[in-house]
Amino acid sequence: MTLTYELYWSFRSPYSYMITPRLMALEAEYDVRGVIRPVYPLAVRTPEFFETQDPLWFSYFLRDIHREAEYLGLPFGWPRPDPVYMDMATRTYPKEQPHIHRLTQMGVAAAERGMGLAYLTEVSRVIWGGQVENWHEGDHLAKAAERVGLDPVELAAAVDAQTERLNAVVEANQVAQREAGHYGVPMIAFNGEPFFGQDRFDQFKWRLEQQGMARREG
Repeated sequence: MTLTYELYWSFRSPYSYMITPRLMALEAEYDVRGVIRPVYPLAVRTPEFFETQDPLWFSYFLRDIHREAEYLGLPFGWPRPDPVYMDMATRTYPKEQPHIHRLTQMGVAAAERGMGLAYLTEVSRVIWGGQVENWHEGDHLAKAAERVGLDPVELAAAVDAQTERLNAVVEANQVAQREAGHYGVPMIAFNGEPFFGQDRFDQFKWRLEQQGMARREG
């Protein structure tokens, strides 16, 4: 029996980038399937979240993401440009954003075509892997779509034609995420239990094993 989980995930989250390779490997080896539900990052949903954080929160975060990427053996660098634009003069996040809404809608469209997890994995590697500058220009994202078997022209056209509907899907995902037990990403929901953070992957896998997770034949 296929075990199903929900993945709430953001293109602006380095920890979201860090969990996708393990989920890809999990689904390749075991009869497990993720329902991929992209959401907007906190900087877009609730930007005031960052205004109330102790300065140590951010300094520890910067240290931890580099350490965690090294521990996992993943290439890493802060995106150039950041998927979420910050007005450096005011240290605020404008409502109008040049990248994150379309990125997230593309993720939803890829998920609707059955390639959500693979698409998130490829695109987040382009954005967070530290090797690509100006990932939003040229054919970087188109090639990522092609690598997972998607037609980048068709995908982009679908997002252009269905922007409002796809945005509504993202909004619904965010409501469902809170109902599932947390607001942060990456978050996995399985059998009514939330697993927040890429460092909860082992506990998630443990729960799957308790539910009889089986290896794929062959």
